[in-house]
Amino acid sequence: MRSITPASAPQNRPSQQRHRRIGRRWLAVAVAACATAGVATAGQPSEGEAATSMPGYQQVDLRRDTAALQALGITGVQARVTTASGRDLVATTGVAVAGTNRPVPRDGYFRIASTGKALMATVILQLVDDGKLSLDDTVDRWLPGVIDGNGNDGRKITVRQLLQNTSGLHDDLPGFDTPQDYYRHRYDTYTPEQIVARSMKHHPDFRPGTGWSYSNTGYVLLGMIAEESAGRPWPEQVENRILEPLGMHHTYLSGATSTLRRPHANGYQVFAAGERTDVTEQIVPDLGGYVSTTADVNRFFQGLLGGELLPEARMAEMRDTVPVDRRLEAIWPGGRYGLGLVNRPLSCGGRYWSHQGGEAGFITLNGATDEGSRTVTVSMSTSFNDSDRTLRQQKAASDLVDRALCDTSSTRHGR
Repeated sequence: MRSITPASAPQNRPSQQRHRRIGRRWLAVAVAACATAGVATAGQPSEGEAATSMPGYQQVDLRRDTAALQALGITGVQARVTTASGRDLVATTGVAVAGTNRPVPRDGYFRIASTGKALMATVILQLVDDGKLSLDDTVDRWLPGVIDGNGNDGRKITVRQLLQNTSGLHDDLPGFDTPQDYYRHRYDTYTPEQIVARSMKHHPDFRPGTGWSYSNTGYVLLGMIAEESAGRPWPEQVENRILEPLGMHHTYLSGATSTLRRPHANGYQVFAAGERTDVTEQIVPDLGGYVSTTADVNRFFQGLLGGELLPEARMAEMRDTVPVDRRLEAIWPGGRYGLGLVNRPLSCGGRYWSHQGGEAGFITLNGATDEGSRTVTVSMSTSFNDSDRTLRQQKAASDLVDRALCDTSSTRHGR
């Protein structure tokens, strides 16, 4: 088994280089939230965004829900509800930089982390539709010998299982447990092959197809398979197949660039000893490295679920779900995982589609109705290393998504 030696990467290394920092698990939790400095600011509706833009859930409700998130110790929050008419409700609260009165930007950039898995899944299904590969292809069909050792066998794992997190591959991803870890490792980089090699040091969590476990490693493999099957870098495929057609001009892969485009709120991690550390500057993994805005994330789910990216047959495969494991059940009560999409129940009946993401300093929740007619994205610029704080943050953000989606008759007839 090849040893892995992380490289120390300088800021703004050329983006075409394949060495990128692998990410911290969005599931990783942090401790007691310390009070955020600064004063709360509520977003004002722009022209055409008056509270009367839709019945029921209105601007004042969105402000209330974002303020509830800030009250949990989150430095800054921005949220957007896109309605069937195309009008948006936008609210922000908190501050962009701790210790200042600088408001959170209404259209700020943020790291979307694992929301990028929905982009990758869409590309894979488009390649399937193009006849480039099959969901029943094994990993070994495209990457012979890459999955091998300690009971791992690429001949027994399919593309479908990678997409659905039923491959059994064990994740072994480094993270930031202390501020010192962050400063020491924020520029570390790894190749996709090295990420996979870390997983191969472990036995599988279960035999392929017999369980469910969230696997970032599986999606790293999907990127490698996309490149092998199409003969082009997978980020180029995301750009050409999704971002350009949908007009997502504010979504980009940060690659080896450690900073964010402006405007943005800074991201903070609250570590186990209570330290709140500005972790905005870091190199993140390929999929987790995507940066976007609430408008672009809403546009993606609107386009995907509205049938602009995949034909009906492929969407049916994407929506074929299995229950998540107990660990994720705490985060996604009643959640089921499809091919890069999460299906969750609505309190008003029916279900919605999403794929949240979390990176050190940035947590993103989102949701969309069955046909993408109503979409919601909320970005929070604080993450915690404490499970209780994380669960409270997840519940409050999930409640926001639920309330915003429930107040429309179309959701009551959703899957």
